[in-house]
Amino acid sequence: MANTPYPESYYAASANPAPPRPVLQDDVETDVCVIGAGYTGLSSALFLLESGFRVTVLEAARVGFGASGRNGGQIVNSYSRDIDVIERSVGPRQAQMLGQMAFEGGRIIRERVSTYNIQCDLKDGGVFAALTAKQMGHLESQKRLWERFGHSQLELLDQHRIREVVACDQYVGGMLDMSGGHIHPLNLALGEAAAVESLGGTIYEQSPAVRIERGANPVVHTPQGKVRAKFIIVAGNAYLGNLVPELAAKSMPCGTQVIATQPLGDELANTLLPQDYCVEDCNYLLDYYRLTADKRLIFGGGVVYGARDPANIEAIIRPKMLKAFPQLKDVKIDYAWTGNFLLTLSRLPQVGRLGDNIYYSQGCSGHGVTYTHLAGKVLAEALRGQAERFDAFADLPHYPFPGGQLLRTPFAAMGAWYYGLRDKYGL
Repeated sequence: MANTPYPESYYAASANPAPPRPVLQDDVETDVCVIGAGYTGLSSALFLLESGFRVTVLEAARVGFGASGRNGGQIVNSYSRDIDVIERSVGPRQAQMLGQMAFEGGRIIRERVSTYNIQCDLKDGGVFAALTAKQMGHLESQKRLWERFGHSQLELLDQHRIREVVACDQYVGGMLDMSGGHIHPLNLALGEAAAVESLGGTIYEQSPAVRIERGANPVVHTPQGKVRAKFIIVAGNAYLGNLVPELAAKSMPCGTQVIATQPLGDELANTLLPQDYCVEDCNYLLDYYRLTADKRLIFGGGVVYGARDPANIEAIIRPKMLKAFPQLKDVKIDYAWTGNFLLTLSRLPQVGRLGDNIYYSQGCSGHGVTYTHLAGKVLAEALRGQAERFDAFADLPHYPFPGGQLLRTPFAAMGAWYYGLRDKYGL
């Protein structure tokens, strides 16, 4: 049986100790079989266990192996397409419900960290940085929009004020969201997995789901065992492959790249980000960065459509870092890695049910840290028979990429090229 290790990332190198979980080698029965031990799967498992369900989680590699253990570690509210876009698409009633949920994921993360004493370097405060007056106008509109849905922990930053929170000369202003923040993402996943087990849940690693036998009592098959359940939750996201063909047609795995510098020391690190907030800019193809607990700079950006691994990640990301922080020109890069997220054509998550007992959530489109935690709660509610919030997501319209799987990657890359030009020229 193949053993899939974590990628060589800063997060894997600094992860909290965690026991290896067993490989599934038996036939087991459970109430709910969750496929995927990332944030969506772990959040679902926790909410279900707290409601009295028996839960078994299958993970193809290790807990947090995918995007949950590789992302930029930023707690960012709302969705990849904001509430006003949703409102224009589906109308005010559905948008109202989705808007009320848009800021819940960050609260769930903080509740989990507090309740289960998860050590993941949680810090409060996230900045959206504007590079142009047009982007600053968008942030002003976004603040009004979010406040309309009850989100009040926001502050607009003028050019002088943003210099106080980030030592970058590119920005004309920004918006600070104190309910945003950042975490060590893999340690959050590992802590949630330990919480699942503390409540009696079972997690099998190195146990990929290879086939789902559908029916009144569905069965998930792995290479050496199977799980018979009343319900299945499919939470593989960009690492699901073609296990559920209906889901593959309307989504596309994409890669994003991240680097971590050598430790900068307190003086230099505090000069770059004095309040230790995380930052993302407002470009369509955005850059994002933050400090780690040991004062490294984590810097990410770029998109590879079709989820190919670039040959030289540092060559892609280091110039972006130096454009923001030329003072780091002599700083060594200690880690560089890539990870996949799942893109949908609408940039909104896909949530639904296949038959009566197979539920899924996927397609966070690069906005998954908070949404996945909300998704777990919404999926658990649906399994308990409270489907109103689940239905608000499930009723969002989704379409296949033009040209099918053969052409979806070049079409998406062309779109990214167009928006990259818009970013470059401030259009």
